[in-house]
Amino acid sequence: MRIWVDADACPGAIKEILFRAAERLKVSLTLVANKALRTPPSPYIRTIQVPAGFDVADDRIVSEVLAGDLVITADIPLAAAAIAKGGIVMDPRGERFTPDNIEERLALRSFMEEMRSSGVQTGGPAPFSARDQKAFADQLDKLMHQLMRDAS
Repeated sequence: MRIWVDADACPGAIKEILFRAAERLKVSLTLVANKALRTPPSPYIRTIQVPAGFDVADDRIVSEVLAGDLVITADIPLAAAAIAKGGIVMDPRGERFTPDNIEERLALRSFMEEMRSSGVQTGGPAPFSARDQKAFADQLDKLMHQLMRDAS
């Protein structure tokens, strides 16, 4: 099992939680971004810098992810593609995307895009908070223990 991070928009606090988890659990963590990233020295943590462009990082993650890998992203189409390949997906606020809820998420995303393109101001997500950070850490811990238990 490996962890893949859509790192361009991932909050720094979440990256720090993931760095600690990779070290503690000795799990491969790969951050994919179109800019250079700083990470702590570790045999478990690496970065992949991709060229700038629409969905370039997402496409790289999808090409690399295997069944059972964990993907951290808030990008709904990337989440759907990772799930289709058997990946496990969680957003930086700790919410799991699953085969049961991803179609609804894609439909909602499409609806909101239509609203925005017609001039409706829809606003964005709420600012990232300490509560979101804790929810992510709790969900990651629970999920990693479950995955490690299932692997043994």
